[in-house]
Formats: sequence, C-alpha cells, structure tokens
Amino acid sequence: MKIAKVLVANRGEIAIRIMRTCREMGIQTVAVYSEVDQLAAHVLEADEAYAIGPASAADSYLNAERIIAVAQACDADAIHPGYGFLSENAAFANQCIAAGLCFVGPPAAAMVSMGDKTAARKLMAAAGVPMAPGTLDAVTSVEDAQAIADQIGYPVLVKAAAGGGGKGMRRVAAAEDLGHAFRMAESEAASSFGDPRVFIEKFVDEPRHIEFQVLADAHGQVIHLFERECTIQRRHQKVIEETPSPLMTPALRAEMGAAAIEAARVCGYVGVGTVEFLVDRNRDFFFMEMNTRLQVEHPITEEVTGLDLVREQLRIAMGEPLGFTQDEVSMRGHAVECRIYAEDVSHGFLPDPGPILRHRTPAGPGVRVDAGVREGGRVEVHYDPMIAKLIVSADTREAAIARMIRAIETYEIIGVSTTLPFGHFVMNHPVFRSGQYNTHFVEHFAHEMLTQDDQVPQSAIAAGVVWRAAERARRIPDGPARIARQVHRPSDEA
Repeated sequence: MKIAKVLVANRGEIAIRIMRTCREMGIQTVAVYSEVDQLAAHVLEADEAYAIGPASAADSYLNAERIIAVAQACDADAIHPGYGFLSENAAFANQCIAAGLCFVGPPAAAMVSMGDKTAARKLMAAAGVPMAPGTLDAVTSVEDAQAIADQIGYPVLVKAAAGGGGKGMRRVAAAEDLGHAFRMAESEAASSFGDPRVFIEKFVDEPRHIEFQVLADAHGQVIHLFERECTIQRRHQKVIEETPSPLMTPALRAEMGAAAIEAARVCGYVGVGTVEFLVDRNRDFFFMEMNTRLQVEHPITEEVTGLDLVREQLRIAMGEPLGFTQDEVSMRGHAVECRIYAEDVSHGFLPDPGPILRHRTPAGPGVRVDAGVREGGRVEVHYDPMIAKLIVSADTREAAIARMIRAIETYEIIGVSTTLPFGHFVMNHPVFRSGQYNTHFVEHFAHEMLTQDDQVPQSAIAAGVVWRAAERARRIPDGPARIARQVHRPSDEA
C-alpha cells in the first residue's frame, strides 16, 4: 500500500524525528497533542495538528480511540506510534488495522509473544537462543521461587513477566531476602503493568547490556544492523550508548547477530526491532528481551550504517522488500549518544521539569542533536523528562569521545537541571574510556562527580546546576505569536 499521510501518535523528539523523514519521502504528517502541548515543538513541525485530551497521558497520548478517530477524520493512511505510549500495545495495533489504517510496526502477534517475558523465553528456548538459567513459566509462590533459586544459585533476579524498564525487578543475594523481594516484585508488577506474574532468572554478574538492531520485511528477509552498547544506565534505563561495542569481537558479533535474527524469525517479526542481550565477563551472552518498536538510541546505528531507520520502517509498512542484504550492510566509524534529561544528578537523577529559558545546541562535523523541546518551551511534569539526544560520530572511538566532550562543553540549557554534566563526567572517566565498564557504572562511580565540580565545564554547570533557581523566577514567553502551520483547536470533529 502507498502511504500518503501519517499520524504520529507521540510527542517530543521522536515525533519530530519521524516527521522529518516523512517530509523527505513526500508523506504528509499529522501531530496530536494534549492540552499542555498546544505549542510544543512536535506540533509546530507537523502539517496538521489535533488536540486529543487533557495533560494526563492516560487521557491523551494513551487514548487509542481518540487517536484513531483523529486519523480517520483527517484521512491519514497510517499511524506511527514512535516509542513508549502505545508503541508496543498489540490491542492498539489491531484497532488501527480494524479501522483501515496501517500500523507502522510489527504484527500484533509478534508484540504479544515478545511482550510477555515468559512467553518470549519459551520461544527463545525452542529456537536455541542462549538464555540465562531460570524459569520459562511464571512462579506463583515464594516456596517455588525458593526451590528454583536454590537450584540455579544466588544471586537471582525476580522479574515481572509483563515488565520492562526495571519495574517489577528485584535482585536477591541470599535466601533470607527472597520472600520480601518476591512480594515487592509482584506488587510493583501489578501496579505498573496490571499483571502480578513474576519469574526467576539467574543474575548475571558485572554484565554488559548489548542489543542488536534487526530489520524484517514481509517477504521473509531478516537482517541485523550490528550492535549497540547500552551499558551505562540509571534505574535500569539507558543514558549513554555507543556503537560498535568496545567489547565486541568479529566472532561474537557474528554469533549474537545470528541469534538476533533467529529471535526475530521465530516470532514472525516484520518491521524494525531490537533484540537485547546481557553479556558476562567471559563474553557469554544471554537473551533478555525484544523491543518491538523503534529504539530511543537508533540514531547511532544510523550514523555508522548510513541508513535511515524510520524510512526503512515506512518502506516495510508499505510492503516493500528490504533494499539490501546482510552482506551489503557495513559499519563505518564510531558513534556515541548521550541522552539529555531534565534530571538532578546530585539527587539520584530525580526529574526536574520546568521551563527551558535557553537552549543552544552544539554544531560542527559529526554532531547531531535530536531535540524535543525548544527554547521557550517546557519539560512537562506529565511525561518523560527527555529534552534531547546528543549524537556524535567520528572515525574512531577515541575521536568520537573527544567530539562528544567538545559538544557537551558548547551545549547550553538554562532553566532546569540536566544530565549534561553527567555525560561529561562519563566521557572523561578512565573506566569508560578503557571500554571495560559494566551496568554498575553509575552505582560505583557517579558519587565521584559530586566531589569533582571543578572538572565539569562551566557551560555544563550553566546547563542546570547554577542557574536553575535564579532563572526559574523569570517570566518565560507564552510562545510564538503566530503558528505558520494550521493547528486545529479542540473540537468534536474527530
């Protein structure tokens, strides 16, 4: 099918990112917005924009019926969900198809099979994809959990079957701690996902978090676009990514890439997705999960392969075959991404929403900024506090790190605390620079940053540490007096 108009069911930088590729492809774009996002950057980027509800995500960006009604009313052909919100919601994908709309994503069945962690583990076991020792089914009692943990050995993880993002997950080091951790994981899983089921998995000590980008068309071709290292995390969520991984060898890349392709094949995947693995100190790898959507960190893959992943998503959604084979794809150079959040690193990365009084992005060769909030805008309390993604590329890892440091030192954000100083700290840290880091980096080293303020550039301090209190007292503009593109006000049209 031919896609002429896409409704982007998202906000922020990912909505803008999708719209830019659509414009290059001659596809019209439709934005949707909550009442606090009326003048948001993604609204101004689109050809059309429609209100969909109050600030609460549950009443706006998660309102599937309202979004589909808007798409039908404005004659959109397709809905692109971006990431987060409804992007991995199988019911929403089915609703789109039932409404005669193309869902730019995988089949609902693939989402279901990979969205449930126990179901995914069963599929991977059948396909021979390596997994950490643990259960294939949910564990229903502390007694059963105890027996399993005794068998595979401590430490173990209690993990939500329907979970993600570290929610409903507890590390247990000893038998006496298992009962409490089990009940806490069940409770958090129920409140976060509406599903209290948990399973037990062997804890991988000092792991690396490495994921493989996969592409699959509707004609049976599946390839991978190599790996991304996503090991620097806070609260089990990524903050810095790079590719290639400094851990990788050609043999390991080939083995992990083949496993990623098999994971996509076994679940009948079509579209752009990511297979995530943990790698231990011996370079043994274990399947963790599959994200059935576009990843936040996809730009670094684009920088080293020269491919536009949103374009590939749209081509696949239109039924076109992949335009290249595995042997025709290669990596060139090195890329690093720092996610820039409105967060106070000195207080455990707590969100720090508020107005963006100044936003000056770095420039130069090999520097890319995917921003979702412009100067004069706001980081809203209702949504994820990401401001932008800073991506750099260069011929070597050392040159990419140097370029990232320069870019951070010339990046200015005033009005909120940000993670820019943390990114600068990581780039300069000897453990990161050595390439021998693991997922405990923040736990082990972040405290050093708080005692080394003199090593953080003044521009990064101005990005939120020194200026925050004084600048928040200032009045910020209400936004542009006029909007160039048509913005439709709330109505009953849709």
